[in-house]
Amino acid sequence: MPENRSAVAPTVVRLPHYTKADQEEILGASDDPFGVASTGLTWLPKEEHFGIRHEDRLVAHAGLLRLFVAIGDAESEVVGVGGVAVAPGMQGQGLARLVVTAALEHARTMGPQHALLFCRPPLVPLYQRLGWHPLDKDVLVEQPEDRLVTMPLRTMVTPLRDDARWPSGPVRLFSLPM
Repeated sequence: MPENRSAVAPTVVRLPHYTKADQEEILGASDDPFGVASTGLTWLPKEEHFGIRHEDRLVAHAGLLRLFVAIGDAESEVVGVGGVAVAPGMQGQGLARLVVTAALEHARTMGPQHALLFCRPPLVPLYQRLGWHPLDKDVLVEQPEDRLVTMPLRTMVTPLRDDARWPSGPVRLFSLPM
């Protein structure tokens, strides 16, 4: 008779830190773990981290960072979401949804009305299923040596408040991307 094991639902925890070793635990050692090295961009580290462990191994992560932006003529803050990762052998099990949802729950306590992320085009449908909306405008981001460049990845936003509406107008991030 087969052993009856009840499946334990994955739990998202707030991580006190997130290191290169943690990232490699999820994605393995790679020169381009997120598939964005071809953009040539320099990225900011995140300040808040959320993860999922499975059998004592970190298998998913999402990070947050508050950032200043200009949208049209108005300056504001957003919560940047980045470093979203799910271990290759654990993909397709809803872990991205769990870890991003937990990160956004925390983002709602941080003050800004919107969260923003940058992703490769194949990931747009995943984020749309999670309630994110692609922007149809170019987004300028800062890079080292005072360069201002157009973000080559898709920019997506999601409201952090029920009444939040993304303003119209060009978008500029006053920092490196997250």
